[in-house]
Amino acid sequence: MADVTTNPAPRIIDGPRGRKPTRALSGRNIMIYGTLIVVALYYLLPLYVMVVTSLKGMPEIRMGNIFAPPVEITFQPWVKAWAEACTGLNCDGLSRGFWNSVQITVPSVFLSIAIASLNGYALANWRFKGANIFFTILIIGAFIPYQVMLYPIVILLREAGLYGSLTGLIIVHTIFGMPILTLLFRNYFSSVPEELFKAARVDGAGFWGIYFRIMLPMSLPIFVVAMILQVTGIWNDFLFGVVYTRPENYPMTVQLNNIVNSVQGVKEYNVNMAATLLTGLVPLIIYFISGKLFVRGIAAGAVKG
Repeated sequence: MADVTTNPAPRIIDGPRGRKPTRALSGRNIMIYGTLIVVALYYLLPLYVMVVTSLKGMPEIRMGNIFAPPVEITFQPWVKAWAEACTGLNCDGLSRGFWNSVQITVPSVFLSIAIASLNGYALANWRFKGANIFFTILIIGAFIPYQVMLYPIVILLREAGLYGSLTGLIIVHTIFGMPILTLLFRNYFSSVPEELFKAARVDGAGFWGIYFRIMLPMSLPIFVVAMILQVTGIWNDFLFGVVYTRPENYPMTVQLNNIVNSVQGVKEYNVNMAATLLTGLVPLIIYFISGKLFVRGIAAGAVKG
């Protein structure tokens, strides 16, 4: 009679399987979180000092404890920084500079993003003769120091009759913003599946049809990245504003410099801090509103090999 073979009983493994859970207070976690806390304090401490100083009166500031919270909160420094502080010959605060900055930033951001998105779209999907040379020139332009181009641009704007005007400054910001934005848009559009582009071509869509119907609806993250980069760069710019405009057209940053570095009268540190916070509010608000899209767009528009 044939031997009947039976399968051996399966081995029973004692205990749970998988990776051993890491301890919450391991040396690695302590090092990571400790470093993050130190870096956060490094950036938050000056901001804290600015806020509490802007809410104090001058008698309290003269007591010398810059880290102490205000005993009596006052918003008079903010009012004076906005509407009463002297920024040269005028004593109307930052309000005039704010509207100048708005008139400079809005068209500059719109024009630079519109042109750069078209450049990136064409370089990624519509290869033309000399495209690589054109792209190389744009990349080189992104790394040329601004200071090298100051005087030649002054001459060009003077000959065009635009020197000292807001229009001339808008053109300068638009041109200097295009190289890096073109690189971002080109890399983003290159990451879009090529099958979508080919299918649209088969269906008869042309250059503008594909751009407006397919590319734009899919490109919100990279447009947010471009907007934040341009708004931050243009709004916080001081060099171009002081070189290419006249006092009546100075942006907010130039007027802030005039308030902080004024040598007349008493040094009002609370007004200076309030003026600094007012100048930086616009980029901060835009970033906090669209921060998640900014991170997504940076990852999607990163440089690819």
